[in-house]
Amino acid sequence: MNLAAVLEGAAARAAEREAVVDGELRLTYAQLRERAARLAGGLAEVGLGRGDRLAAVLDNRHETVELYWAAQWVGAVFVPLSWRSSRHDLDYCLDDSGASLVARDEDGFVMVGDASFDELLERGEAPPATDVDDRTPSLMLYTSGTTGRPKGVPRSHAADHAGAVSQALQHGLRPGDRTLGVMPLYHTMGMHSLLAMPVVSGCFVCQPRWDAERALALIEAERLTSLYLAPTLYHDLVTHPRRSDFDLSSVESLAYAGAAMTTSLVQRCLDAFSPRVFLNHYGSTEIYTFSVHGDQAAKPGCAGRPSMNAMLRLVSTADDAGPGDVVPRGEEGQVVCRLDSAEAFTGYWNRPDADEKAIRGGWYFTGDVGRVDQERDLWLVGRIDDMIVSGGENVHPLEVEDVVARHPKVIEVAVVGEPDDRLGQRVVAVVVVEPGTTADDLDAFCLGSDSLARWKRPRDYRLVDALPKSPSGKILRRLLRTDKIAT
Repeated sequence: MNLAAVLEGAAARAAEREAVVDGELRLTYAQLRERAARLAGGLAEVGLGRGDRLAAVLDNRHETVELYWAAQWVGAVFVPLSWRSSRHDLDYCLDDSGASLVARDEDGFVMVGDASFDELLERGEAPPATDVDDRTPSLMLYTSGTTGRPKGVPRSHAADHAGAVSQALQHGLRPGDRTLGVMPLYHTMGMHSLLAMPVVSGCFVCQPRWDAERALALIEAERLTSLYLAPTLYHDLVTHPRRSDFDLSSVESLAYAGAAMTTSLVQRCLDAFSPRVFLNHYGSTEIYTFSVHGDQAAKPGCAGRPSMNAMLRLVSTADDAGPGDVVPRGEEGQVVCRLDSAEAFTGYWNRPDADEKAIRGGWYFTGDVGRVDQERDLWLVGRIDDMIVSGGENVHPLEVEDVVARHPKVIEVAVVGEPDDRLGQRVVAVVVVEPGTTADDLDAFCLGSDSLARWKRPRDYRLVDALPKSPSGKILRRLLRTDKIAT
């Protein structure tokens, strides 16, 4: 089943249910199907055909959602790009993708090429491209490009549909659920939040740009039942000074991805929401889901077991390791996932160099380091590139961050390694704290911890006002390591 057929089926099953909310605009599934068909007719008239790429440099607004579905209706490939990107990166991605049309915000109005969104809506309906092979691309996402040029990741109709179904099942979604659409639609979390909704005849409530107080208000007003956010966004919600002013009781399912949650943040989320399901979703743009753990209250930060569509292994972290170089149980290794996952891509767009590095013997090499505990659950301990080698011993940032974050005055923390003449690298904690908190306070706290060896504790504490983050909420460690933030 391709994604044009997914929308057609959702409209047949749940015509009267709300599909998209954006401020005062409310669209049922019947209305979304009709508008997507009319937009598809308009896009076809201005030159978008099957297999062509439609780029969109837009935030999370109803026009972005409708253009996505219109692209599926006409059989084109949707290419959402970050409105926060530099002009250089945008130009690169537009050229690399070969986009036929580009949708942009021009003074508050969405323009697609030379036509306005409203003009496109005035055209006649196009027939649905339900005969498009579901193995062909429907979407191309670009990775953030923190270590070089952004890489295009084509995702097929089949892969994204499989990701939507697995998300609905594994996140504990129910018929009629309503989710907050704030994770960027140029990010895999945002797109799959959107795509999971037709599976459960649910509603995608748009929040164009992140604002914690606005999100709290939307949860109350729209009676949202599920949240799928980066940990930093949860942090903003649960620490907001007005959080208790809002009724959050409608939320039943919490899920996060992109980074591990600290124990203290897990507890704050439990206190704020009392969710029925609290899930860590571990995956990537390339293969949407690697593993899930559905009871974060019991094992905070745990990545759990392979998802319904994945086969995982831990292999050697050596540069020339292959999928057969499996490490013994209990030892740390690089997480690899078999590429026959129903949610997997088949290779990067025009990047054989990236394919050669990431794909070996039918397995995708994630670059993540993990270990498996006695209960066969996966724990991520860091990225291969983030590992700190101090005095000849490996120190993973996450294990240090988890301890520092337990200090009651710590708001956020990131741990990195910096050059040291004696140790090779010393452990440095970059910390956002409440006023009056000192580095000595933090060091005393770490020294008193039973879970962190003394030699692993930070040798320096750099107190800052904020941590640098990507648009999806990931902490940009490379900026911390190169000391590019104000202290």
